[in-house]
Amino acid sequence: MMHTAVGWHVELEFREDETHTRAVAMVRLPDGSEVKAHGHATRHHTDSNQPRVGEEIAGARALNELAMTLLTKAHGEIDSASGRTSHPIHA
Repeated sequence: MMHTAVGWHVELEFREDETHTRAVAMVRLPDGSEVKAHGHATRHHTDSNQPRVGEEIAGARALNELAMTLLTKAHGEIDSASGRTSHPIHA
């Protein structure tokens, strides 16, 4: 049996101001297509300014959306190839 090593690189990009952090997560698939997702975090006015925390929250939300988008895409491809309806399991 032959095994093929496959790797995906996910990119995260952030835009921040004093109270908001926005994240974009993007993965380029082996077929050349790209899947993007977004996340957002807002700092409460009583919290100290900790940009890293905003990045972690916005980044996690973007990655979560990216995961759900990839699941939906994969199940659509399963449905198209098999002629049946697959049922994604959400964690």
